[in-house]
Amino acid sequence: MPDPAALRRAARRVLLRNWTGASTVPSHGLYPHQWSWDSAFIAIGLRHLSVVRAQRELETLLAAQWGDGRVPHIVFNRTVPLGAYFPSPDFWRSSTAGAAAGAPADVETSGIVQPPVHALAAWLVHEADPAESARRGFLTRLYPRLAAWHGYLAGHRDLGGHGLVSMVHPWEPGMDNSPCWDGPLSRVEPAEPGSFRRADLDHGAAADRPTDLDYGRYVRLAADYRDHGYRDADTPHAFAVEDPSVNALLIASEHALAAIAGALGADPSPHLARAERLTGALVSRLWDADAGLFLCRDVRAGAPVRERSVAGLIPLIVPGLPADVADALLRTAAGEHFGLGGAVRLVPSYDLRGAAFDPSRYWRGPAWFNVNWLLERGLRQHGAPERADALRAAGLATAYASGFSEYVDPYTGQARGTRDFSWTAALALDLLAGPYTGGDPV
Repeated sequence: MPDPAALRRAARRVLLRNWTGASTVPSHGLYPHQWSWDSAFIAIGLRHLSVVRAQRELETLLAAQWGDGRVPHIVFNRTVPLGAYFPSPDFWRSSTAGAAAGAPADVETSGIVQPPVHALAAWLVHEADPAESARRGFLTRLYPRLAAWHGYLAGHRDLGGHGLVSMVHPWEPGMDNSPCWDGPLSRVEPAEPGSFRRADLDHGAAADRPTDLDYGRYVRLAADYRDHGYRDADTPHAFAVEDPSVNALLIASEHALAAIAGALGADPSPHLARAERLTGALVSRLWDADAGLFLCRDVRAGAPVRERSVAGLIPLIVPGLPADVADALLRTAAGEHFGLGGAVRLVPSYDLRGAAFDPSRYWRGPAWFNVNWLLERGLRQHGAPERADALRAAGLATAYASGFSEYVDPYTGQARGTRDFSWTAALALDLLAGPYTGGDPV
């Protein structure tokens, strides 16, 4: 365990350096704009440094919300040169291509989304200083936006027709390069290699990043969505996947939204009812008892994806998960496929025994700090505090030793990706503040 004061100072330096005046970039080189779920995790950590800055992080993101309720996965900083990141604003063309879907005219964004962690983040930020939250009208202003965001997912993204949210691009679940996407992506004709330039390879080793073939498929899917005006009902969606982590995070955020509604004197029951429906659909549709975890489902193929991803463990954060399901998840997390408490320092993003496992390549095996933060909360919620304590200690030690890296080798803790990564620093601050005690709605 690193010296707490030294860790806090180092994490604070990262977050101050990456603050732009209205929001926080994940990193200045590789990710020079505002990312959706990054900002949610960043706000959770920022609340321990400045509640007002944490509030502003979420307010800035939600100011770019579209009229249909979606929260875009990137909000672009107009001062950053177009060539610094791809796909850039001139690719997405949100203000024109997305006009019919209600894209804002005064800021450029992407047209896809990321996991809905935002209501949970907003509630945790509020809880850090309820008086300051009330003084600034924080929850009053965010509640309708968060409700609209959840409404978009429930109303536009139930592509499978069974009550779960579908993701329509591998970037949307946040685990961009997971082996779970290999099968669904194989049906997508990639964009021509000369039609785009990858800026990510300027900041990271090609061996750690997605392949050119996969990137070409990412570009094709995004371009097709854009060319259909980002309208879900009109887009063929060659890629459509029900992801257990995305739906679990929506359930957690519905519980948080119920708490927010209650704090404002509104009726929490619609949020609790949606959370209950989603939980039932998650278990009935994605739970695999033989695998001992939740599996992604390829909506277009009408079949589960037979790959073990850490996404299948994230439902541990869901309140009210059936006891037999939670117990099986705890066994799977500690088993040979994920190694919690044994073979690894931090839980990997993909099956240690899987054919596609790679401890260095983006989301195909490395351990990520946001995932382990979620699992730490889930372990405590479902009666495994000792394992949670050990994971918390490992997360703090590894975050500090790795220079707050983007991700690490799960076995050795060796830093991978970019350094001084904002959500790593932010979540280290949150873990440092003390173990989750179960007082929150999730």
